Amino acid sequence: MRSSCVLLTALVALAAYYVYIPLPGSVSDPWKLMLLDATFRGAQQVSNLIHYLGLSHHLLALNFIIVSFGKKSAWSSAQVKVTDTDFDGVEVRVFEGPPKPEEPLKRSVVYIHGGGWALASASASWSPSDEIRYYDELCTAMAEELNAVIVSIEYRLVPKVYFPEQIHDVVRATKYFLKPEVLQKYMVDPGRICISGDSAGGNLAAALGQQFTQDASLKNKLKLQALIYPVLQALDFNTPSYQQNVNTPILPRYVMVKYWVDYFKGNYDFVQAMIVNNHTSLDV
Repeated sequence: MRSSCVLLTALVALAAYYVYIPLPGSVSDPWKLMLLDATFRGAQQVSNLIHYLGLSHHLLALNFIIVSFGKKSAWSSAQVKVTDTDFDGVEVRVFEGPPKPEEPLKRSVVYIHGGGWALASASASWSPSDEIRYYDELCTAMAEELNAVIVSIEYRLVPKVYFPEQIHDVVRATKYFLKPEVLQKYMVDPGRICISGDSAGGNLAAALGQQFTQDASLKNKLKLQALIYPVLQALDFNTPSYQQNVNTPILPRYVMVKYWVDYFKGNYDFVQAMIVNNHTSLDV
């Protein structure tokens, strides 16, 4: 009995040591953040072991672990109609807000999810109804509160494809959506279309926005760009933001650098050099 208590105490101490990380006093619900960070670190370590054993690529394994926690299919409510389809061969999930007689044409948001260009969606071998689920609550809320049509794009992920294929996917899907006949089908006002995305999705949204401003062939243009903590550059990993968040939970600097390396199909041998900015010259 005594040995069991000692063992239990030791296990609890080890678990607390693994979970606890120092956080600023301004963080709300610090233990929730610590538990989330510990869970994600554990998933990463398991996926790295799977990769080391040659069973699967570590990003495929990590994505499988992540999506296993939240698998659900598309669903519609009385307020929002949700459907899975494809735009020019790119899978999308469309959220249609409730119609209003006084506003026959709706505004629209093309939303691009984050996840380091590699996570937050299911394997392409799974059925489409199982995909693009992590952002359902956000997209549903936007569709209902804005009386909008939200298009969530399921771009292909690393390591199935690498830069710039993710950009090609979001450009192709958005160009299809901007066709007059498609906007008419979804009752969307051509003058009120926004592009948005978070993290790596913000990177893709910014790239898409830049391309579309220079594309004279587009009849319908994007009205607004809303980027949420976007990843916009890989030249300087010692900006004030990177220095302040060097060991931030979930996404410390070295993990962000590794996502960039994966996105460009690079070599992890360069990670340390990139962290100290030895991948760029002083004049840059």
